[in-house]
Amino acid sequence: MPVENNFQHDELSRKNPGERLRVADLADVVPPDSPVWAETMGKYGTALSQAGVASVVFLHGSLHGTDLFGMQRLDEVGGLKRGYSRGVSGLDALLAAMREESNGIPLLPGGGKPPLQDDDATKTLLDEQIGDAGNFTNADVESIKKAINKNLTRTISCIRLLWSSEHHHLGRACAAVRLLDELHKLCKQQNLGTGHRVLIEAHGQAGLVLALVSNLLCSSPITGRRRFLDILTDYADQTNQAQLAATIKQIEPLLAAGSLLNGVSIDIVTFGTPVRYGWDPSGIGKLLHVVNHRNLRTDGKSWLAKMELPQITMEMPIGWGGDYVQELAVAGSDAVPPTEPAKAANKRVWEMVEPYDGFERWLECARRAVRFPSEGRCLLVDYKDSTGSTNPGDHYYGHAVYTRHHVQLFNTAQIVHAFYEA
Repeated sequence: MPVENNFQHDELSRKNPGERLRVADLADVVPPDSPVWAETMGKYGTALSQAGVASVVFLHGSLHGTDLFGMQRLDEVGGLKRGYSRGVSGLDALLAAMREESNGIPLLPGGGKPPLQDDDATKTLLDEQIGDAGNFTNADVESIKKAINKNLTRTISCIRLLWSSEHHHLGRACAAVRLLDELHKLCKQQNLGTGHRVLIEAHGQAGLVLALVSNLLCSSPITGRRRFLDILTDYADQTNQAQLAATIKQIEPLLAAGSLLNGVSIDIVTFGTPVRYGWDPSGIGKLLHVVNHRNLRTDGKSWLAKMELPQITMEMPIGWGGDYVQELAVAGSDAVPPTEPAKAANKRVWEMVEPYDGFERWLECARRAVRFPSEGRCLLVDYKDSTGSTNPGDHYYGHAVYTRHHVQLFNTAQIVHAFYEA
């Protein structure tokens, strides 16, 4: 997408990414927390520090208790309820595999639902119930922090942020505003400025939050920023969310002046983020998209996923082709906001950021099988997480592996190689 993308949706290009694309396999895994692991991670910490990285932010949501595939919206506009899937072989079974009640992914204890709170209690609950499946645990963040700072005199901070996990446009828009406020506070607290960098690692739909952030950080006075923030302000006022309204009021003039980050560059890595919103590269630093992928195509287009019905319904339960959440949670899918004011505000945001609507349009976007946005570097990785198990808790349809304890050294190596090596 262009500079001054102004909240346009990604073009969903099926073209070869060319020089933007690299391919890697997870191989020769070093035992986590072994002496070799710590020593190697320490070397990468030195590389991060020399590049100016002052903080690493781990941004994630929850796989449990959320409409992971966005079936609520699909059922609302069609699907089995209205017979839209008739005549498309295998589609009924695919939709059943995506639904909350039949995809095998349990609810949170007590039936907890988004919005999730970014507090110690919720993070501890996720660590206990989910472990490292699509979840940057406190233990892992602390382990990484200790290792990368082994040889440094100035500590690189490591911060875990849990976004609300509201998988709809309004939820992601509010999360983008709150994240910008957190980044502003981080830069002030650590006295960061020009020459410093903040590295953000974002799992799943947290990457979509950052795509919106990239548009808000555009260095030009784009028309969409004011409209976007006005929608959220109206919603905050209507629903008596004083804190959200105050956050918007605080960051809006800083965004307009280009001073919110005080000259700090934001480098972003997304893991398994569906291709939806367009990115604006002008207000951010480096950008890398990592996708769990195993090539099943026979047409030579190895950079695309395989979306053929009914075959996908046989491959998906064992995560055979990689990350099926990244592939299927595309435009047209989403959770449905719980209240009428939220639904109205969601529709206003959605009209800005996503022109694709309706069951048929979702199917069209899914069948494009696009793995990467039009901006940023691309990395296809075979994470070796398909073992033949049909238990979703073992792989979460290929979407959980990015945050697993045993892949953190590998991920750090890929980030350093892509961003910070001469």
